[in-house]
Amino acid sequence: MVEAISWGSARTLAAGAACPLKPSSAPLAEALGCRLAAPVCALVPVPGVDVSAMDGYAVAGPGPWRVVGRVLAGGAAHGGALGVGEAVEIATGAPVPGGCEAVLPYERAEAGEGWVSGGFERGRHVRRRGEDVPEGTVVLGAGAVVTPVALGLAAALGHDTLLVRPRPQVLVLVTGDEVVHEGLPGPGRVRDAIGPFLPGLVEWAGGRVAGTERLRDGPDVLRAALSAEVGVPDVVVVCGASSHGPADHLRAVLGELGAEVIVDGVAVRPGHPQLLARLADGRLVVGLPGNPFAALAAALTLLAPILRELAGTPATRETSALAGPVRTHPTDTRLVPVRRSGRGAVPMGHDRPGSLWGAALADALAVVPSGWAGEQIELIELPPGG
Repeated sequence: MVEAISWGSARTLAAGAACPLKPSSAPLAEALGCRLAAPVCALVPVPGVDVSAMDGYAVAGPGPWRVVGRVLAGGAAHGGALGVGEAVEIATGAPVPGGCEAVLPYERAEAGEGWVSGGFERGRHVRRRGEDVPEGTVVLGAGAVVTPVALGLAAALGHDTLLVRPRPQVLVLVTGDEVVHEGLPGPGRVRDAIGPFLPGLVEWAGGRVAGTERLRDGPDVLRAALSAEVGVPDVVVVCGASSHGPADHLRAVLGELGAEVIVDGVAVRPGHPQLLARLADGRLVVGLPGNPFAALAAALTLLAPILRELAGTPATRETSALAGPVRTHPTDTRLVPVRRSGRGAVPMGHDRPGSLWGAALADALAVVPSGWAGEQIELIELPPGG
């Protein structure tokens, strides 16, 4: 059996195995959540022309003013410039006519038949062309995450597409004759707990689940799934076939397919029997253990660094004191569910390989090395809710 590598080395190898995806032009709706591959510039000024900031009257010179027209947002502009003593009734966002010195809001105006009067300040309630965003201004830099608000900004500035780092596509293969996907599991059966958490984790790390397939145990079905070329993803995640038991066929199938094995076992608990390989066509295969918490630990060790590298999403590094006792392993790193507090990271317990209870209560996993003696430890953030 190949000797397991250290947890830190596994994460480094995983990130190094991923080649960043080439930038691509994406429609606004498809760019959400991606990172910009180029700055976003204003293709048009905002506002595009001088417009009214209030409902009221655009006026020229001192009052009272003779009302000579009406302008609505989206309607035709007033023909010609205002002369001194003239006004046009105007809506918020409508273009002000030439010669306009200010907009007199309705609430400050006294209107009569064809006339209006009131006190005003020159320049008030008129938004000048480019006042908010001058044309050509860089508003978002390369590397920024495309948020819903960023999409609105890009649209307002004339963009229909954005140059982004595309989100890596992930195919999930859930294996196991004993795994059921709905209802109460019968004797000798278990509910799939890995398939439900993977899409959220993949999205959080910068990827997107392109599909999920449920496979029975056996080398033939696994080989066929890994060999399929329809909708080829960037990463394939195989759940439950990475150990060395009689129903764990992943290693043998990868060998038949000529894959390069990069990581074969990691000195970490839980999640020791995890695997990373590269198929001949360049796709990466991540093998996760079948126990749910072990699978989560392995996904954060191998899958998350790969997706972050592919998507250009940097990970943050955080350290903390531990505010409670933990068990250490004599040789391996332990990943312990914790919740941050003012006293430090509080262990949640309930951290056996087959249970997600502790991880569900936690907001991070504490990385506890084998020789830990009370010093600060690294925290790995867990995907948040929402």
